[in-house]
Amino acid sequence: MSLGIVLAEDNLLAREGLCSLLATEPEFDLLAVCVDYDELMTAVDRHGPDVVVTDIRMPPTFTDEGVRAANLIRRSQPATGVVVISQYDDPEFALALLDEGSQGRAYLLKERMSDPRQLIGAIRAVADGGSSIDPKIVDSLVRNRTRNSPVSRLTPREREVLAEMATGKDNNAVASSLVLTVRAVEKHINAIFSKLGLAEEPEVHKRVKAVLVYLAAR
Repeated sequence: MSLGIVLAEDNLLAREGLCSLLATEPEFDLLAVCVDYDELMTAVDRHGPDVVVTDIRMPPTFTDEGVRAANLIRRSQPATGVVVISQYDDPEFALALLDEGSQGRAYLLKERMSDPRQLIGAIRAVADGGSSIDPKIVDSLVRNRTRNSPVSRLTPREREVLAEMATGKDNNAVASSLVLTVRAVEKHINAIFSKLGLAEEPEVHKRVKAVLVYLAAR
């Protein structure tokens, strides 16, 4: 089954590189290529893509067009996944992206996309309703927010598990990364949810909210 993709990137070289990368995957169907916010929203309305891949800053204001588009698309076409690509590692952009939920959303940094598999994996993840957050964003949140955050209640191992979760990994992948059993990971995750007051949250929200909402509490 093919995945219909709309791409939005105003920089010519970056746009051509992304087009070339997407063309390497047989199941990706590039429906439209856009250079600004208005073109992007028109293309989304016209094509109803499975996934939108967008730069975070585009004409006309070069501020947060990608995040605004993602949040509008969530309301108008909730089944469409969005991958926001940015050269800025400010956690506030990621928080704004995920403020209404983590399902079908990814935030990647351009500087860390030398491995094309990162983007391809994020596209597939959001198409399935999952999420993916660049680990550098997670590190920044942990570094800047933990002192007055519920995350300060976590053990060092629980913080490691939390950072892995926020990159979009499932329990098996977290276990492999940290050299733990899946059962041990499940116990750590349950403890994290409990300490952060997330026990009653819907399952789909817990994993990313644990990092990107609670760590952002001021």
